[in-house]
Amino acid sequence: MNNQPLIRLKAITKRFKGVIANDAVDFDLYPGEVHTLLGENGAGKSTLMHILSGLVQPDSGSIEIRGESVNIRSPYDSLRHGIGMVYQHFALVPNLTVIENIILGFEEGLILNRKRTESVLKQIFKEFELSLPLDEKISNLSVGERQRVEIAKALFHRSDVLILDEPTSVLTPIESEELFNTVFSMRRMGKAVVFITHKLKETIGISDRISILKLGKKVAEMSGEDLRQVGEEEGYRRIFDVMFDNTQLPKDTTTIKRSSEEMPILELDQVVCLGNFGEMRLKKLSLKLNKGEIFGIAGVDGNGQKELAEILAGQRKVVSGRLILDGNDITHEEGAGTRTDLGISYITDDRMQEGCALSMSVAENSILRLFKRPPFSRRKIMNKANINRHAEALIREFDIKVSGPDVDVGTLSGGNIQKILLARELSLHPKVLVCNKPTQGLDAKTTRYVKDRLQQESVRGTAVLFISSDLDELLSCSDRIGVLYDGELLDIVNRCDANRENIGKLMLGIRQ
Repeated sequence: MNNQPLIRLKAITKRFKGVIANDAVDFDLYPGEVHTLLGENGAGKSTLMHILSGLVQPDSGSIEIRGESVNIRSPYDSLRHGIGMVYQHFALVPNLTVIENIILGFEEGLILNRKRTESVLKQIFKEFELSLPLDEKISNLSVGERQRVEIAKALFHRSDVLILDEPTSVLTPIESEELFNTVFSMRRMGKAVVFITHKLKETIGISDRISILKLGKKVAEMSGEDLRQVGEEEGYRRIFDVMFDNTQLPKDTTTIKRSSEEMPILELDQVVCLGNFGEMRLKKLSLKLNKGEIFGIAGVDGNGQKELAEILAGQRKVVSGRLILDGNDITHEEGAGTRTDLGISYITDDRMQEGCALSMSVAENSILRLFKRPPFSRRKIMNKANINRHAEALIREFDIKVSGPDVDVGTLSGGNIQKILLARELSLHPKVLVCNKPTQGLDAKTTRYVKDRLQQESVRGTAVLFISSDLDELLSCSDRIGVLYDGELLDIVNRCDANRENIGKLMLGIRQ
């Protein structure tokens, strides 16, 4: 490892409305290394990297780049210093092409120098094992391809440091492997990579060093090589002991066998729906969801999972076919509020834009589905005391890291926002719970907690539709797994017959 750090953060401190997000944190980064940031939700990982990327200004502390003190006051400053960041929610323009997005805002003059840009990008693609269709619009790309555009954009602008925030949370296993190959190529070329993740397996597999944050403080630094040598399980234990004060990883209860009795509560009969541009997204899809079961939906992102969830949540129209809930045809009873009243709750995968109102408080978000009902309102007058009591109960039950119910949701970590969304929907005690990637962005302890809550909901009799791109998660949680490919349900596999190989083949469109 090079003796001179490329980046050095010293005693970085940042407060938000009385909450210390970073408390005198030291962090350094060397050329040719992968340095992973670990910590439970709200530990301060994203805040620290937002400071380095220019999105947030520290209250105190200093930043050095190549030994020189610098002030990073904007993302442009960060890019100028050779620091690129790929966020969980990509900052791309859907109606522009790949090459237009890469060059956007940085090409000198008024005319795109197409030949020069293509030449530079081809060299980058070769060096870093990337492949992208330059003339394709972003809206037509898969999630993995969009992420590669963000990486290519950073490399095109000569970034020596790449910050990846939960990069595999939106990827399939195959896309994750492609990302790791790119990261290893960057390391070989002397680039430095900061990897923010909650996944312990990939942390141990990819990291040179691991820094662990807890309640805003840096509490440990570990060697990735040392953890690989002691083995996966021991490595997990050492990390978990630091992150959660030597507590045991909660026992996974999601494999508890439930009654196999078939008691259909929700049926989709030959359902067809269209996408945002009029294309067919679900093609005569039929399935039955039983009371008290967890039905997993696997598939590469973009094969109809989002549309399936939105059909059930009342956010997208059925072109043909029927939806039957408890024996009643609800096909044309549309709208999210109507479906909530009927007993269908929906946990969206887009927690930031769709799931929560970021400018509203935790308390207000907790009753978004219930604000017209007593005891939260009476004769159109809101009862703030009852709303706050409801929110405080959810904060305690779901261990949401927040100073109080009046805090704006937009100031919280992504994991805590996800817990608010989960708490709100489960508090409705639905007949059917539709979950699209409900553990995305959550730490190991909270992920286990969420899976246990879904298990408890199913034992209570709730039918859970569990959409995930994490095969291991689906295999551990689901009673049955259906695989979507190009809008069709290729097959439904029972838990006892499901494995990574047969589900993986179906995800690629290979029928058994």
